[in-house]
Amino acid sequence: MKTSTTRLTVAQALVRFLSCQYTERDGARQRLIGATWGIFGHGNVAGLGQALLQYGDDMPFHQGRNEQAMVHAAVGYARQSDRLSTHAVTTSIGPGATNLVTGAALATVNHLPVLLLPGDVFAARPADPVLQQLEVPYAGDVSVNDCLRPVSKYFDRVERPEQLIPAALQAMRVLTDPVETGAVTLALPQDVQAEAYDWPDDFFRERVWAVRRPEPDAIELAAAVRELKSARRPVVVAGGGVHHSGAEGALEDFVDATGIPVASTQAGKGSLLHDHPADVGGIGHTGTATANELARTADLVIGVGTRYTDFTTASATLFANPDVRFLNLNVAAFDAHKLSAQPLVADARAGLAALSGALGGAYRAEPAYVAEYTEDKERWEQRVDACFAAEDELVRPTQAQVLGVMDELVTGDDILINAAGSLPGDLHKLWRARSRDQYHVEYGYSCMGYEIPASLGVALAAPGRPVWALVGDGTYLMLPTEIVTAVQEGIPVKVVILQNHGYASIGGLSASVGAEGFATQYRFTGEQGAYAGAPLPVDLAANAASLGMTVHRAKTVRDLREALAVARAATRPTCVYVETETADTVSGPPPAQAWWDVPVAETAERSAAVKAREEYDRRAAGRRRHL
Repeated sequence: MKTSTTRLTVAQALVRFLSCQYTERDGARQRLIGATWGIFGHGNVAGLGQALLQYGDDMPFHQGRNEQAMVHAAVGYARQSDRLSTHAVTTSIGPGATNLVTGAALATVNHLPVLLLPGDVFAARPADPVLQQLEVPYAGDVSVNDCLRPVSKYFDRVERPEQLIPAALQAMRVLTDPVETGAVTLALPQDVQAEAYDWPDDFFRERVWAVRRPEPDAIELAAAVRELKSARRPVVVAGGGVHHSGAEGALEDFVDATGIPVASTQAGKGSLLHDHPADVGGIGHTGTATANELARTADLVIGVGTRYTDFTTASATLFANPDVRFLNLNVAAFDAHKLSAQPLVADARAGLAALSGALGGAYRAEPAYVAEYTEDKERWEQRVDACFAAEDELVRPTQAQVLGVMDELVTGDDILINAAGSLPGDLHKLWRARSRDQYHVEYGYSCMGYEIPASLGVALAAPGRPVWALVGDGTYLMLPTEIVTAVQEGIPVKVVILQNHGYASIGGLSASVGAEGFATQYRFTGEQGAYAGAPLPVDLAANAASLGMTVHRAKTVRDLREALAVARAATRPTCVYVETETADTVSGPPPAQAWWDVPVAETAERSAAVKAREEYDRRAAGRRRHL
């Protein structure tokens, strides 16, 4: 029987194929590729550009301004969509393609799906080299797109039309795999994009990719129950896997039944809402005193959907109990086995439900332990209140007070986005998450410039909800370009710029490691150099306004309260600009409650570095391997 076919170019076939892909989990279906972002050049304008125009009714399109930013927007959309839907990103060859690398790394590090479609040099090589081609004398089949290989979970170069069929199917498989997902790259030579082929019509049928919920193995589950029943001071470390799985309800049921406290990583914050009795806040270097003290004395650490980064473990110094054991529930075996743990390889929601069922109410934390962390939590909340409070509302706010004003304003509908600088530390310690998805801090890659483009993706995935991008001046200067896209498409994101004249987080770190804050402030060089002069006369508010945003300047705490309220109600892209207190008052919250390993010069002449090395050696002595 002859197979029916349709003659299309490779680019046309790809766009049509992508428009027919769906995911399904728990009976809910959605498009896998919700839209495509693009910037066109000679490497994709005649191929994918023409195809996206032809199939505009089937594939929504967003015009980006920076290739890295487009990936961030797609990643924001994917995270807000619980990894069940994402966007594609197309670029030309050369710098357009290499600009994808940072965004791809961020996606893969955070296990968030995004489809990258960079143009590539001619497969047929009629002209060699072509514009923007990198020549590699020892390998004729290498292009700059090969830079994307190590940061992609799947990579293929489609050099003949028929290669698209297996490549596209493999790309969808990886995007929808809860273990393997991340950046997926299909490099598309510009001549191949425009080449026609007779495609089997079955290639364009609707496909539904089931997103699995693996159940735990019975033997591993029994071992997990034994570990739990023998614990006297257990603590849960909730990671991003809780959110990806939609396991918040299962986690709440588990802790309500057992009384075990829950500390959260940056990606896991909001796994329990802030007012749940068992929520003890962030853990690790940017965590709360309550959570970190529980971690230091825990005899069983139950990791749920976490990969245990050095910020979470305080560089292997946090879990100090000599008898501590680990029980790791994770959909990825690689992460479940970390720290020599008893693994429970399963979907977070399925695993928690199975663990609760297997316990059958046979375990409950001792009342004295519950009373201990409850009282500690109350004391920490008092410290948060003190950081947020402003005795005089007619003065310039600290960064913590900015968060305090926002804390008064927002509801569970609001979504806060951040990624880098001093804000992640303040937010992790102080922010009170009011919904499962309110706290959106990208800290796997901690990429400056993520916030503004990601806010567009989040707003597209959560229309009607207030979406805030919180940025310092350093981050703003990295990647403000997608403000233009927000204005162009009427995406009503709210950007809060905190002007503190430099890299506040790295400035503090620099001082602590003996580098004395060198080159971390945005200042003139001054008479003695080292960027110690007056602050630069940079007006970021004017810059945001020039890109089309409505801008409100706030000079005092009172101004800030009024400006944020106006911004929250705005129906177009709006910016609130506030200069915060600098130097010693740049942050305001309690200092780090746990260590972070940043090596200090072993030999130095300046006294600051000598003292820093002494402190480093003292702290490093507490590192341990959990075997």
